[in-house]
Amino acid sequence: MTDIIAADIGGTNARFARAKLDAQGVPTLGEIRKYKVADFSSLQACWAAFAAEEGGDLPKAASIAFATAIGRDVIKLTNSNWVIRPDTLDEELGLDQMRLVNDFEAVAHAVTRLPPENLPLLFGEDRPFPADGGVTVIGPGTGLGVAMIAYDDGVPHVIATEGGHLDFAPLDTMEEKILAYLRDKFLRVSVERIVSGPGLNNIYKAMATIGHERILLMEDAELWQAALEDSDPFARAAFDRFCLCYGAVAGDLALAHGPHAVVLAGGLTQRMRDLLPPSGFHSRFTAKGRFESLMKSVPIRLALHDEIGLFGAAAAFREKK
Repeated sequence: MTDIIAADIGGTNARFARAKLDAQGVPTLGEIRKYKVADFSSLQACWAAFAAEEGGDLPKAASIAFATAIGRDVIKLTNSNWVIRPDTLDEELGLDQMRLVNDFEAVAHAVTRLPPENLPLLFGEDRPFPADGGVTVIGPGTGLGVAMIAYDDGVPHVIATEGGHLDFAPLDTMEEKILAYLRDKFLRVSVERIVSGPGLNNIYKAMATIGHERILLMEDAELWQAALEDSDPFARAAFDRFCLCYGAVAGDLALAHGPHAVVLAGGLTQRMRDLLPPSGFHSRFTAKGRFESLMKSVPIRLALHDEIGLFGAAAAFREKK
């Protein structure tokens, strides 16, 4: 067993846990400790609080997921003053081995290690992931996370992408009007302006403006609750449109990566689990012209894990030989 620290660092919360990796790299997480990023001046200060609370000597290896792009000399977190310098971070945290990954890259690593019961089928044919070919991993959150798992002779290779920043393509008159509304507010309308946590509010306000409807303005969390509980008819109408767009985008990305399998991930999608099958998600996913019959066969699974970011960060660790 390999002992490491797994960390999932977002703009609002930072989560830490000890993790044990078995010979196949499947993690077992210890007690999860959660901290508000705003309560600490830096990652180092937050790490020290975790170390103090955990007690004893910490493992000298860590795998850390960040909710931002990785690979730059300086990592700046969205919605946070934390600045991370990867070249010196291992020394600052007292680590001998360290792996840094994007947060949705971590989610894709989690998918490669989840047992079958944590990947229930939502749509399509019930078949395993391909021995050779791509699997699309997608999930709305603060933005739209997208990654690809490229299987080569049964071995998974996770590829981080910025697929959430593709141009939004309207598919009917209403979406053309939504796009026009959002073009007045954003320099460029990417798919995550529509398919994301805040995207539901963009749809809600756009549809109200288009239809000259009087609506109750809500924060994102309130709107999602109203939509999922069906306590506000117009919020549910916006959610129905969200599902259409989510399905269309997931289908486009599956075609781009190779239509072998799709995994929907993240907390929002888990909350939508019972509402997706009767929605227009799958009809839009499959509406790809000459590829419609193929798209109907593509397995679409839901990734289930309460701490998929931490689990995935641990799964992404690569021990130096």
